[in-house]
Amino acid sequence: MLSKEMETALNEQVNAEFYSAYLYLSMGTYFEAQNLSGFAGWMRVQFQEEQFHALKLMDYISSRGGRVWLKAIAGPDSEWKGAQAVFATTLEHERHVSALIHKLVKQALAESDHATHGFLQWYVNEQVEEEATAERILHQIKMVGESGQALFLMDRELGKRGAVGGQQV
Repeated sequence: MLSKEMETALNEQVNAEFYSAYLYLSMGTYFEAQNLSGFAGWMRVQFQEEQFHALKLMDYISSRGGRVWLKAIAGPDSEWKGAQAVFATTLEHERHVSALIHKLVKQALAESDHATHGFLQWYVNEQVEEEATAERILHQIKMVGESGQALFLMDRELGKRGAVGGQQV
């Protein structure tokens, strides 16, 4: 059974994951407005992954006898100054989410909640991947710049990403 403190903290993370989904959906609509459907599609897959992360947390809370409490999701930004700014925001956001997960891990350890600690390791590993991917794409954008040809090629590459059941393929 979850402690009330852990239940509350995990519910806060559910909200953070849904905010992440909302942020990536907003980024996708930004790219659609720029006629960059590959970038938009990449963000839509990211949106789906973040929803999956939230639902996984919700299932865990319920499985441990806790109660899920949904809260309002803050409205994300909707304008950026180009693809580089979007992916700089993405990297910054993923680092923030990693810090939130690490805080949960510390709390689980402090409470000797080994089940939650074990469960959270999936999120720790997922965040390593999320940060690395955002950093790689940001670095590539910085290398090639935001000229029409460079963005066209990156748009085609990022558009190849697909999702099945919330998981990248």
